[in-house]
Amino acid sequence: MSDATTTAPTYEIRALTPETWPAFVGLNERMGGLFGGCWCVAFHADRDDRVPGPEGNKAFKRSMVEEGIAHAALVFDGDDAVAWAEYGTPEELPDIHHRKQYDAEKDADPDYRITCIRVDKGRRRQGLAEVALRGALELIAAEGGGTVEGYPHDLTGQTKKTSASWLYNGTRSMYERVGFAYDRPKGMKNCVMSIEVPAAH
Repeated sequence: MSDATTTAPTYEIRALTPETWPAFVGLNERMGGLFGGCWCVAFHADRDDRVPGPEGNKAFKRSMVEEGIAHAALVFDGDDAVAWAEYGTPEELPDIHHRKQYDAEKDADPDYRITCIRVDKGRRRQGLAEVALRGALELIAAEGGGTVEGYPHDLTGQTKKTSASWLYNGTRSMYERVGFAYDRPKGMKNCVMSIEVPAAH
């Protein structure tokens, strides 16, 4: 009988910076640039220097990373980024889905919002979306913490399985496991959830 034990994989959380940009590029390119070449720019405010198309989106994202106005927690397995969670202030990420409804029903803007969580298509169903979400909260805590909102898919009561490739911001149940509280619905099968993140000591 073997004495060997199976240990859970260990992942490292690193912020999206010019230094980690190549790993972010590798992850995106393995995933085809995301949703037809989005490069995770859909929630950012538009600018005059943005050029349409996948290469334009990539350059736009890189410019914002270099300027320090695009944030994400990257999940590393060795040298490779295998998942990420995009976060930022409402000023950095104003263009959320169902924004008209959101603005009409909100009491106030959060300090941060999490807008996109993606996992390498070859690594799905391994809990990496939750690792990325927790990583984003760790980085937010290091930046001083505050009120954080997420906008996951609310699949409560749904019996039909939803493809992981379309769950661009995780699920309500995952956010609940991490400690987020349900606030209100937003659009079709989406919701607003929030958590207070204390500053890291």
